[in-house]
Amino acid sequence: QDRARDAAGPGVSIFGGLPAMLEAVRPDILDIITPPATHAAAIRAALQAGVRAIICQKPFCTSLEEAETLAKEAERAGIPLVIHENFRFQPWFREAAKALDSGILGQLHQVTFRLRTGDGQGPKAYLDRQPYFQKMPRLFVHETGVHYVDTFRYLLGPIRAVYADLRRMNPVIAGEDAALVVFDFDNGVRATLDANRHLDHASDNTRRTFGEALIEGSDGTLELDGSGTLSHRRFGEQARHTLLAAQPWPGFAGDCVFALQSHVVAAMNGQREFENLASDYVVVRRVEEAIYASDAQGAKVRL
Repeated sequence: QDRARDAAGPGVSIFGGLPAMLEAVRPDILDIITPPATHAAAIRAALQAGVRAIICQKPFCTSLEEAETLAKEAERAGIPLVIHENFRFQPWFREAAKALDSGILGQLHQVTFRLRTGDGQGPKAYLDRQPYFQKMPRLFVHETGVHYVDTFRYLLGPIRAVYADLRRMNPVIAGEDAALVVFDFDNGVRATLDANRHLDHASDNTRRTFGEALIEGSDGTLELDGSGTLSHRRFGEQARHTLLAAQPWPGFAGDCVFALQSHVVAAMNGQREFENLASDYVVVRRVEEAIYASDAQGAKVRL
């Protein structure tokens, strides 16, 4: 507790453990930001304390099996357990969803995201922000790629098959840092995640959008650039029309963390349906396992 008090500074309450805090504070929402090995105990403590909702960071739990078990326990308790998967709340992806719903692209054919964070080169890769990255046996897909698994599901619907080719480019790390993953969807749409953490993209902040995207249909194309600008080009034309203009986005990646938390509060107040409930998010964990299996087998894996 002395170490916690020194780190927190004056005016911050310190407790001997999570159960003690839950008993004393009785919060409406518990937001779990600790590592996966702590998720099960923290969720169960919150369920026992009867909080109104739980937000839990990803990667969710230590395994698919544990994630499925905790999702079922939360459902039985009747307490919303939301996974903190915030990339789908980035403003450019919310705007892209609106554009797809409007039908301006006609028949959707293909989605491509080129992730180029530029932070994976050399012996000091990731040490300034997330040093544990270097020792993770599963790195890109498990830690970052799942963001796009979830975002593709948000934009395109259920994933039916994956084909993956993963690479470890930096010899100082344990896991993969580059990936080419192809996703098949029910309606014939195909999505490609082309990721390489060694390379960058044109942006003053490569962690704003993490890369660039194309969403292509029979009647036009949406394009996302590193400024956070989302533009629309009609089929057969050259001019682009801005749907979402660049701006000084506050916080991380268009302030998507705040957007997710605001969404949970709104859903608790009955203003919208919950997104990313654990009972649904376990599908992302299943897709993750299918991606690693596809790479190991050198073959498409169907879900």
